[in-house]
Amino acid sequence: VTGGSSGIGKCIAIECYKQGAFITLIARDENKLLQTKKEIEKYSVNDKQVVLCISVDVSKDYEQVENVLKQAQEKLGPVDLLVNCAGTSVTGKFEAIEVNSFERLMAVNYLGSVYPTRAVISTMKERRMGRIVFVSSQAGQLGLFGYTAYSPTKFALRGLAEALQMEVKPYNIYITVAYPPDTDTPGFAEESKTKPLETKLISETSSVCQAEQVARVIVKDAIQGNFNSSVGSDGYMLSILTSGMSPVTSITEGLQQVVCMGIFRIIGLFYLGSFDSIVRRCMMQREKSESADKTE
Repeated sequence: VTGGSSGIGKCIAIECYKQGAFITLIARDENKLLQTKKEIEKYSVNDKQVVLCISVDVSKDYEQVENVLKQAQEKLGPVDLLVNCAGTSVTGKFEAIEVNSFERLMAVNYLGSVYPTRAVISTMKERRMGRIVFVSSQAGQLGLFGYTAYSPTKFALRGLAEALQMEVKPYNIYITVAYPPDTDTPGFAEESKTKPLETKLISETSSVCQAEQVARVIVKDAIQGNFNSSVGSDGYMLSILTSGMSPVTSITEGLQQVVCMGIFRIIGLFYLGSFDSIVRRCMMQREKSESADKTE
């Protein structure tokens, strides 16, 4: 589990550990990794289980990522399930976001998933088995005000997942893309400090989920080999609306998309209209306030 020292990544590691898995946690902060290791070990179901911690930046040096994952597989055996959960976020108006933030987010959120996946895929192919999870976001299904740096990196994961799934399906390897909503994590709390007013108001149109709930859904979908993993009714609707040419797990899933697409598109248009209204109101209030300041 990359990004496994906190938030959704940590909860996914706990969920897998409860099911008897051997866990390799990957993150940058060694102290947080060791704290998380102790927390996860409380949920052991047998004496043989191991939690291995690796401190590395998965977005910087591919050879280093490849080496540490090779070492992990030598200690704990081949990877059955890779969860790419390392990620970060920056919010703000497009012209106000530092240019290097666009580069940093693409490195962490996209390449930080490419590198670990690249490091384990050959072994999975040889073994003719494996599961790979890419943790995207609902902001990877639709672009929202304030997420011009973040959304594209999460959209990119879907493109990678679709192309990779077509390559590896004959080898009995299944890809899952998870689209969690706003989730109560340290990263979400940090992001909320700098959110533009428009982004906050749009976010408030849906509730905040708990990381444990999101983790349970992701692990269940990954084990079942589902391509899409979504949480709640809003997540289900978004997955149908944005299904496009994504692979389906069953005929039933495909039929649900066909039947629900039209009505969900109508509902989606109402949502988009309300979001546009929020942005317009905020702009008018800001201009009114600026005008009043000039008059004074």
